[in-house]
Amino acid sequence: MPAFIAPEILNRVEWVTGDILDLLSLEEAMEGIDTIIHSAAIVSFSKKERRNMYHVNVEGTANMVNMALQAGVRRFIHISSVAALGRKKESSTVDETAKWEDNKNNTHYAISKFRAELEVWRGFAEGLEGVVLNPATILGYGNWNDGSCAIFKNVYKEFGWYTNGINGFTDVEDVAKAVALLTGSSVTEERFVVCNDNWRFRKLLNTMADAFGKKQPGREASPLISGIAWRLERLRSFFTGAKPLITKESAKVANSATLFDGSRLVKELPGFEYRPLEETIQSACKAYLRHL
Repeated sequence: MPAFIAPEILNRVEWVTGDILDLLSLEEAMEGIDTIIHSAAIVSFSKKERRNMYHVNVEGTANMVNMALQAGVRRFIHISSVAALGRKKESSTVDETAKWEDNKNNTHYAISKFRAELEVWRGFAEGLEGVVLNPATILGYGNWNDGSCAIFKNVYKEFGWYTNGINGFTDVEDVAKAVALLTGSSVTEERFVVCNDNWRFRKLLNTMADAFGKKQPGREASPLISGIAWRLERLRSFFTGAKPLITKESAKVANSATLFDGSRLVKELPGFEYRPLEETIQSACKAYLRHL
């Protein structure tokens, strides 16, 4: 069970072990269920995890949709990703109207999430009601060794490198609030981007460093340096079997400039507002210090 969730909340949750690749476990879990919030997925830029990522993200989502239809589930909330949205040219803004385009800049994670969405939209066409949420990079606290949480750990250890890429960010509580409001809403077959603001990675790292009272990263990992780094990491991973710290795809993302517009949620969902990213970072940094 997640140790970072308050005990008073944990005690109100009925935990059921299952597997989205196991139809029998899904059939049992969905019996008598009105609403499903589907957030299970693998996030990875590693070639070694690519096959399993497609298996879980695409086939797993298809299983969830099919079994929800079979069980008579009424509402299906799908947590997707901004990665699943079509990309306009660099430095332009992506919103809910963006159309997917196949091109070499799409990561395999993005492709897997796009294909997962196709299964959800099929489910809507076959009778499910619900919405798709596309969060930007989610900031919060939990497993400090993985995902965006690992950024806090690296900044605390005064990792000295930064990139000049730009990306969208949002608080994990923003996503949870949007899910809660949309679960009880009649809105259906719609998409919402969940993105508070677009920051340069350098600004993000500097804000974290200041919150920790640590030294800000001072060396730029340019596309050239990042390119050398991911190649060296691939060699290290090959010989040691360890998970690479940086890959070709993650290096590309870290140096790209992609902007997202999450204002539709505020305009159309009564009661929704974003938490300032500065507050998010302060809260997460305090949580990390308590974890030490």
